[in-house]
Amino acid sequence: MKTDLLSPFDSIPYFTIEGFRQYAGMEKPAMLLNRWMKAGRILPLKKGVYMTRRFYELHARDVSFIEAVSAIIFPNSYLSLEFVLQQNNILTEATYPVTSMTAKNTRRITNALGTFWYRNIRADLYSGFCAYEYKGIRFFRATLAKALFDFLYLRPIPAAYRKESANLAEELRLNLDEIPNEARDEFVLHVEKSESRKMANILGNFRSTVWKI
Repeated sequence: MKTDLLSPFDSIPYFTIEGFRQYAGMEKPAMLLNRWMKAGRILPLKKGVYMTRRFYELHARDVSFIEAVSAIIFPNSYLSLEFVLQQNNILTEATYPVTSMTAKNTRRITNALGTFWYRNIRADLYSGFCAYEYKGIRFFRATLAKALFDFLYLRPIPAAYRKESANLAEELRLNLDEIPNEARDEFVLHVEKSESRKMANILGNFRSTVWKI
């Protein structure tokens, strides 16, 4: 049966239309893949890239599954912002899409697995992340300090929150009290590197409120 052609792909995170064409020896496999997609046998991750339903069912609950999917969709990125902050209990009030940073153009991709948002950042600030691997897929995740920096760097701060009397962490509902000292020190380094007046003011606010010495 033609569905048996999918079996080798059940054990890998994704396959491309070109890879399937070469394996199956089919000149134009698009029609067959579209039929499988409509039947739910395969899941489209982005144009020309698929995951089998079987792989999804076996691994969707794995800790690093969705992070690897983010890298499959857009390799030139690192997980950050709300996604990482929520994992570290800095944000606790909502469920967010999978958020990443890229030096490329901002883009949002929605597929059967969820919504993946890639936000642009200056090339010289494209740093502060560590490499991981899942099922042969290399992905990158920001440190806690860099995820916090990215979140605040991109977020517009209302004028009312910029007053000296404001507790910015409280206003933005950020749980910053328990952040380790090493993460605070790293946050300072990112602020200094950015040479951003906005971020310097935010750091000053944190030092006078939640990070008092």
